[in-house]
Amino acid sequence: MSMPLPGLLDPEQVFRFEVIVDDVYYAAFTEFKIPDLEVQTTDIIEGGQNTYVHKLPVRVNVGPVVLKRGITIDMSLIQWYMQVVNGDIANARRQVNVVMYNVRGIPTMIWSFLDAYPVKWVGPTFTAGDSSVAFEELHFVHHGFTIETAAGLLKTGLQS
Repeated sequence: MSMPLPGLLDPEQVFRFEVIVDDVYYAAFTEFKIPDLEVQTTDIIEGGQNTYVHKLPVRVNVGPVVLKRGITIDMSLIQWYMQVVNGDIANARRQVNVVMYNVRGIPTMIWSFLDAYPVKWVGPTFTAGDSSVAFEELHFVHHGFTIETAAGLLKTGLQS
């Protein structure tokens, strides 16, 4: 059995997570997709240089966070989304924390998304004769995030 390096997570552990929206909503999700980060670049063509084009960074494009869960009778997340649909984005902004736990139930990492609000809700698909669980997805955007380990070894983030 290999030993993890100090400060690194043991890959053999099974991880669990919970989602906390502004210390108000607690939700259990089956999937949490961290947003994609992509540096946009602009091309600079240098006169006389025919072997390459300079690519200079412009900005970071941050994708949405995606949460997926089996549909429940709890309407708090769809109500949060409906706040945005009805134009109340200023009051819909929340801090969303995703806490990852190790197999012993001890928090190991926390993703904190600032001024987050939902931009997409995907309802379940029903198929006759199918006995699978009905899932819903919630996509939200944010104005920056931080990642912190329980040991405090990593504290990084993207702030707008």
